[in-house]
Amino acid sequence: MQPVKNIIFDLGGVILNLDFAAAEKAFHEIGFEDFKDVFAGGHVTSFIKDYEVGIIDDDQFVKEIRNLTKQQNDDQLAIAAWNAMLVDFPKERVAFIKTLKKKYRLFLFSNTNAIHLRSFRKTFSETFEREIFDELFEKAYYSHEIKLRKPAKEAFDFVVKDAGLDASETLFIDDMLVNVEGAREAGLQAVQVTPGKSMLDLGL
Repeated sequence: MQPVKNIIFDLGGVILNLDFAAAEKAFHEIGFEDFKDVFAGGHVTSFIKDYEVGIIDDDQFVKEIRNLTKQQNDDQLAIAAWNAMLVDFPKERVAFIKTLKKKYRLFLFSNTNAIHLRSFRKTFSETFEREIFDELFEKAYYSHEIKLRKPAKEAFDFVVKDAGLDASETLFIDDMLVNVEGAREAGLQAVQVTPGKSMLDLGL
């Protein structure tokens, strides 16, 4: 195994805490009763994926969300419910990333969307006295901007090529096994952050 010179981080579940139960509760409050069933099914999964690769825009996405709820005319309630899963940035994780910058080239690769991006950037800035989230990394790659999402091999290939990395010298960190497997298929070293663990437990 090659020594690691570069690290690519996932965002949610690795750096940013997520709470899907909070999102389920928020959607329930605006009249959407089948959060678990539908979000695991084809319809919602399909339009979320479309949103995460920039096929549909904010307005189209919010319209899809409203169509699933009783709030047909209130975009802000739909957006608030969608953002309810985004919790916080533990300060020890951010401090750890800053120490890693002294040893490695650091990057971010997240399956995300424009609404979430605006929300978590704002949360980070408010938490860390107007610091800019993206400046933790040499470059941040967001699926809706690059039109590619994990775990597709071509998504990892794009990031590696764009950043000028040697895949064999690059470690990818994610909380989802399917994304870890996708990274390995693309030739990266990869590790999963499992429940109850954090990036601080990886021995970096």
